Amino acid sequence: MLQERTALVQAPNVVITVALCFLVAVVEGFDIQAMGVAAPRLAPQFGFNPAEMGWIFAISNIGLVIGASCGGWLADRVGRKPVFIGAVVSFGIFTLLTSLVGTFWAFFVVRFCAGLGFGAALPNMMALAAEVSAPEKRASTAAVMFCGMPLGGGTSALLTQLLPPDFDWRVLFEIGGILPLLLAPAIYFLMPETLDKSSLAGKPRTNVFAALFADGRTPVTLLLWLAFLPTLLILYLILNWLPTLVVANGLDRSVAPQASLAFNFASVAGALVFGKMVDRLDTRWPMVSAYLGLIVSLIALSAASGLEMTLLLSGAAGFFLLGANYALYGVAATYYPKSVRGTGSGASVAVGRVGSFVGPLLAGMLLGSGMSASGVVQYMVPVAALAGAAVLGLSFFRRPAE
Repeated sequence: MLQERTALVQAPNVVITVALCFLVAVVEGFDIQAMGVAAPRLAPQFGFNPAEMGWIFAISNIGLVIGASCGGWLADRVGRKPVFIGAVVSFGIFTLLTSLVGTFWAFFVVRFCAGLGFGAALPNMMALAAEVSAPEKRASTAAVMFCGMPLGGGTSALLTQLLPPDFDWRVLFEIGGILPLLLAPAIYFLMPETLDKSSLAGKPRTNVFAALFADGRTPVTLLLWLAFLPTLLILYLILNWLPTLVVANGLDRSVAPQASLAFNFASVAGALVFGKMVDRLDTRWPMVSAYLGLIVSLIALSAASGLEMTLLLSGAAGFFLLGANYALYGVAATYYPKSVRGTGSGASVAVGRVGSFVGPLLAGMLLGSGMSASGVVQYMVPVAALAGAAVLGLSFFRRPAE
């Protein structure tokens, strides 16, 4: 009876936490995709070449690496909630500032600072997903939280189709900056703290190296990194460059955001489907299947011609890529004890985000050297195979008991 009452008391907190994290993911996804869909307008206006755009795409992810490393570590010491609020306010302010700048170096600075906020938010969301949900629903809970990101990204792309053809790209960043600032008070007043700091009192603080590699966690940590890095490399290359690649393949600039729309909205379905499959069947076969589907989709996308086939295959790539990625977010935190969960999650995100800024830079360099858009997509096939192999290896390791 006592357990039932406790569960009833905790249920509203779970719903509130998941809902707020979902909304944060929506506004983060909106901002990340906004830079991608604004690029075909922004770059000609300021005369930025592909290499400069590659750096503008990449620098927020460099900030994200630093933010994830520090945000997860800090949250294990002072609590999830204050770090999460600070992260949301930070990326809201600097997203808003993106609408006010007009030089390469100004874009460079504000996108880096926005990335710090993005990064600090992510490991907290991963830890929260593991801490508020039942063990048999962790992957699904994470999928629900994080599918807000492609929904936000898809909304950003959809907005460009609803606005007048000559709309000002700055409106995307004005919206993307104001929304997180409105969410911060709701998080402060409504979201409970999930880390019981009193339970850590008197215990020696585990350093970062021990959190990641002590007690037999070395192979798990390395495999998580090897899965996250190539996955995020592919994801952020596509998020930032897909509209530009579509234009390079001969389609009109006005319809290019439709590919991002298909990619983002199909990925919501992928996140929910693979999250549910992982909860029911564990990680091995659902996630290996997701990476195999991604490989096939990338090969077909590289050879696609015409709007309909491009949209279909962009959606397929989103379905499998984000399905794998968000399921990975759901299970990664569970490989670490609760006392170091933020540190472990933050390290996985940080290493993955190395791939997230290498991806946009790599695309910029390849296109700048004269490679075709199809060739850039083909480069991602062996990268996807590497991530799938790492996930397969990870599935043979057991998670610690709560």
